[in-house]
Amino acid sequence: MTDCLLQVGCLVILLYITMIYYRDLRKYKRKLQESFFDELLAIGVITIIFDGIYAVLTSQEFRMSPQICDIFHMIYLICFDGVIFVMFLYMLHITGSFPKALGFRIIFFIPFAVNILLVVLNILSIWLTDLGVNTQVSVYNCFVMAGLYIAFAIGTFVRRWRHIENNKRTSIFTFLFVLALVTVIQIFVTDVTISSIGVTVIIIGIYMNQEDPALREISKYHDEMIMGFANLIENRDDNTGGHVKRTSMYVKLIAEEMASKGLYSGVLTKDYIENLLKAAPMHDIGKISVPDAILQKPGSLDDDEYLKMKLHAVKGGQIIQEAYKNLGNEAFQKMAYEVARYHHEKWNGKGYPEGLSGEEIPLCARIMAVADVFDAVSEKRCYRDAMPMDECFEIIGKGSGQMFDPIIADTFMAMRAKVEKVHAEFADME
Repeated sequence: MTDCLLQVGCLVILLYITMIYYRDLRKYKRKLQESFFDELLAIGVITIIFDGIYAVLTSQEFRMSPQICDIFHMIYLICFDGVIFVMFLYMLHITGSFPKALGFRIIFFIPFAVNILLVVLNILSIWLTDLGVNTQVSVYNCFVMAGLYIAFAIGTFVRRWRHIENNKRTSIFTFLFVLALVTVIQIFVTDVTISSIGVTVIIIGIYMNQEDPALREISKYHDEMIMGFANLIENRDDNTGGHVKRTSMYVKLIAEEMASKGLYSGVLTKDYIENLLKAAPMHDIGKISVPDAILQKPGSLDDDEYLKMKLHAVKGGQIIQEAYKNLGNEAFQKMAYEVARYHHEKWNGKGYPEGLSGEEIPLCARIMAVADVFDAVSEKRCYRDAMPMDECFEIIGKGSGQMFDPIIADTFMAMRAKVEKVHAEFADME
């Protein structure tokens, strides 16, 4: 029985991870995440169980017939193939790279399906021929399949590296490094079986860096704190209403619509959009430094007052840098800074505070600019009434290529029905 101590140890660890994972889900009243992690946990446990059974059956104490041992070995290989495949699906999901087109999904599924077919045919050969089964054929099939999925994963990882959140980077790096290391070791040291260790390390790494419900709860509190802070600043002006919430919804519509059309595909990743939605409520955080007499003035601002109002963009960037310098999420901090500082820049270079033009303006700020201007003209302010919808969309249309990125402005104009629906829903709520 000493031959399966490694598998027993790995199984105990995975069962413990499973127990605390589901315990914390209940504790924080969170739903299961659609990320393939639950499937990965299940198939990981099953894989290690069959690895342990195979180790026991091939030990000197049992001396089972070679055919029975080979059957359990093949079942283990099928499960291990499943672990590799589900890990790959998990990586695609958390990076927002999961293909929508059926053709691409089939391409990703082919190596796994072919390998399973070869393994099954190898098992059947035990009963259908007198040749027996060549387990090494199936083992090397697994190595080839692992190599293909590692290559797929590396390609996706490298292409989207800059826009993947830090914890997800760690999870993916764990997946790639451990899987590659285990594969290489098993190829050259065939008499040592460490695949169960690899499965266990990968699942632990993913859980600790990405799927721990406690971490998700902290992230939830962080998001609520951001929204609460933004609302606190917004409430200084009684006439702005749901500006923060509406602009965030417009930003969401724009970003998701552009992503669905493949626009700025190298930038508009799942993590980029998530960070943008968290950063959007902070775009006017610099207004905390604007005096009430200016912020709530019922008429037009004079030149001096306007200059002071424009400083809110610079102040906003400074506040973000100071408040989030120790947050540990550089991607979010950078985006929140860019949204706060640059959302009043214009495509033609006539905006403020730096007079940036074109693609010099960060994409997140260009998206925020369209949402911010539309909400500003479509809602009542202390110095004027709300404009009619036709005029609001006309301002966005005329600003295309002047005030706004033409791609973003055109995208916004093309989904007018969705925008008006959001506007009407907020009007009913207020």
